[in-house]
Amino acid sequence: MKTNQFFLIIFSFFICSAYSQVDESNFNSDTIKNRLERLNAKTPIELYFTPSVEKTIKRYLNTRVEFYKKNIDKLNYYLPLFEEQLQNQKIPVEIKYLPIIESRLDPSAVSKVGATGLWQFMFYTALENGLTMNSYVDERLDPYKSTAAAALYLNKLYKIYYDWNLVLASYNAGPRTISRAKKKSGGYANYWNMRPFLPSETANYIPSFIATMYILEYGNEHGINIYENKKTTRNIEKITIKEKTAFEHISDFFNYSTDSIYSLNPSYIHGIVPGYNKNELSLPIKLVDSLVMQEEEFYAFVKSEFDKREKPLPDLYSIDSKLVYKVKYGEFLGKIARKFGVKVSDIKRWNNLKNDNIRENQKLIIFPKRIPKT
Repeated sequence: MKTNQFFLIIFSFFICSAYSQVDESNFNSDTIKNRLERLNAKTPIELYFTPSVEKTIKRYLNTRVEFYKKNIDKLNYYLPLFEEQLQNQKIPVEIKYLPIIESRLDPSAVSKVGATGLWQFMFYTALENGLTMNSYVDERLDPYKSTAAAALYLNKLYKIYYDWNLVLASYNAGPRTISRAKKKSGGYANYWNMRPFLPSETANYIPSFIATMYILEYGNEHGINIYENKKTTRNIEKITIKEKTAFEHISDFFNYSTDSIYSLNPSYIHGIVPGYNKNELSLPIKLVDSLVMQEEEFYAFVKSEFDKREKPLPDLYSIDSKLVYKVKYGEFLGKIARKFGVKVSDIKRWNNLKNDNIRENQKLIIFPKRIPKT
């Protein structure tokens, strides 16, 4: 019993110590309101101190501060990139916090409905804003290109609504949802007036954004020292790859980690650069210099490695372009439909199938909406 009591005392001490380190003033309603008013004065985004905003800020102070502290390096790396692209489109720089809500700063994030990348682009929105997607490349996964596309899209939305909160709400739910909410509200064109008529996820989206912005804008007060001990920019440079090349070829020839190449170039789905249309790779400057100096020998090595390859390379096809797919052993229509992001009924319609029965090696016409990784 004495031993148990001793450990209980020690445990209680640590709990009390942890709570004593929390700055209670950060949870004070007046403090939050005053800070929010100061933020509102310097941004074109309307930041209102509403009960839902206050509640979300206090909840995030309890649940998300530690996540931000653990991801300082990501914040250091991505936020300046977002700022640059947003400023290029004259978009409020505070919208740089949007990908934290969308993807938790994971460039390879994929939602249940197929939204992909830091900015969680759906297929058609990505295509409409200049991103390339095919069986080798998904530029939604490219931090630079997807951010440029997101800035372009946000600018388009602003020209529709002229209200940054409605822009963010539309980014979350789509323009049709905003149009329906506007009609239900009696014609309001202000987010806060339309909010009661929006779906709950979208209604909570702006408070979530404001809470994220609030905590990180006042990061020092919450122990999140984003710009303290900031790492210098990685010495990375882009190089055009002239011939089809696999990441493993670069790794083997130059003795450089394949994982590092993937981390710098997440948009290449199979770890293969098709070598068409001036495909680029981001690589350390020293490695770029080596590749330039040994270009002829390197591409000869790549060709010899591909010639030895037993497994055929994936065919190149674009989203919504037709492909002929050969059914593999054990596959059924539902599995194939999920693989390409289409409906079973679509496959049946494209192939004049009267039922769900298919056989191994049967050829099916597919118009893919998803890019399979294998």
